[in-house]
Amino acid sequence: KELQANNMAEHEKILITGGLVVNHDRQFLADVYVEGGKIVAVGQDLEVPDDARIIDATDRYVMPGGIDTHTHCQLPFMGTVAVDDFNFGTQAAVSGGTTMLIDFVIPSKGESLIEAYDKWRSWADPKVNCDYSFHCAVTWWSEQVYEEMGILATERGVNSFKMFMAYKDVFQLDDGDLFNVFSRCKELGCLAQVHAENGDLVHEGQKKMVEMGITGPEGHALSRPEEVEAEATARAITIANRVNTPVYIVHVMSKGAARAILEGRNRGAKVYGEPIAAGLGVDGSHVFHKCWRHAAAYVMGPPLRPDPTVKDYLMRLLATNELQCVGTDNCTFNADQKAMGKDNFCNIPNGVNGIEDRMSIVWENGVTAGLLTPSQFVRATSTAAAQIFNIYPRKGRIEVGSDADIVIWNGDATRVISKDTHHHAVDFNIFEGMEVHGIAEITIAGGRVVWENNELKTVNGWGKYIPRQAFGPPFDGIAASDKARDERKLKVEREPYDGPVFVPGQ
Repeated sequence: KELQANNMAEHEKILITGGLVVNHDRQFLADVYVEGGKIVAVGQDLEVPDDARIIDATDRYVMPGGIDTHTHCQLPFMGTVAVDDFNFGTQAAVSGGTTMLIDFVIPSKGESLIEAYDKWRSWADPKVNCDYSFHCAVTWWSEQVYEEMGILATERGVNSFKMFMAYKDVFQLDDGDLFNVFSRCKELGCLAQVHAENGDLVHEGQKKMVEMGITGPEGHALSRPEEVEAEATARAITIANRVNTPVYIVHVMSKGAARAILEGRNRGAKVYGEPIAAGLGVDGSHVFHKCWRHAAAYVMGPPLRPDPTVKDYLMRLLATNELQCVGTDNCTFNADQKAMGKDNFCNIPNGVNGIEDRMSIVWENGVTAGLLTPSQFVRATSTAAAQIFNIYPRKGRIEVGSDADIVIWNGDATRVISKDTHHHAVDFNIFEGMEVHGIAEITIAGGRVVWENNELKTVNGWGKYIPRQAFGPPFDGIAASDKARDERKLKVEREPYDGPVFVPGQ
């Protein structure tokens, strides 16, 4: 570590030459000079110190490092803990060109949100190899939760709160509590996020499958079909729209859920949608595989859909910006952990990998397939996340003053994804054997080269927690629409009724 750290200190002045700089709104040939963790110059014929390291990016893209909007490193879940901790998770990130994770603090029902946040910080801070931030889940509702949401927003830099409509008796909130939490999010200027599945119907579906003797991994998908996700998505959008607060639907996994988002947006609802690498790269046919281990590896919630055209459908919605950010829901469990559900799919820990391969999956199925431009790729994998979660242009842009989170990307090179070569701790990769175009040749995080020549150059604790201010871009226009919607304008002034009144029982 000491040798690595000394080597890194020599590389904090970096001149990237000859590359095609790609932002979400333009592409241009330019050199980029980095010093002290920031981008300090972008242009031609830059004057830089003699001791600056020069990186030749000729015939390469120079892009903002990726931002994964949805990860679960080291998550305690279903009686075990995800094997990708904050060290493995961030190593996997930088090796794939991602330079920031937004993970989740998930308190148990009745647990203090502040105490949970402090606990998650204690897990992450010593281990992270790139920058990160936290969303916080709200899994119960009370006056204490109301107050602690305010503390997290004003003192801890949390500007997004996630609610579950699934996981009955564990994380699930009912509609009344959702309304209350959404209302509090609006007061604080924080973005409401939702895991959208009808938890009551999932619970009944699980019971039905087990009673029918369907206890294998396929029972997971059969118990929570597409309409269960679509209904909850539409309901979450409706509740948020009644509050008039923006809502962000995490892991959009089906055409039905995506259509609910489109319909909401067409009605004027402020709704954002997040597909994930798994849903853009594979389909749900794998849970019907004859090998139990293979099938169980693909169990996640909401489930991957067996329809093979879903991947293309969601990617096309990314191209039109009807869906905005690509996350991963990376939550990994090894074979022995998945085997907790060998006799009952309800006990299989839900989760798949994705952090390392996210950007390559989007490049292969988006850019190489002709559905996304390189600028749209940057928007979907980095810039939109920075804008929605209010860290733009510090993140998500190649520009003077932005953090030096940069990936030098070879869009023509290929690699074959495999568990044998990935940088996750998990013993399976759901993209196993896929050949993808698009490789992070060099990743720079915080002004330091952390990935080069297929080697990690990371040291635990390099990354920083990035606080995020409330009232970001999703809240633009909310005050005006509140005023336009004010029902008091429709109040009718009339003479009081003075006729007879029926009295029950008389």
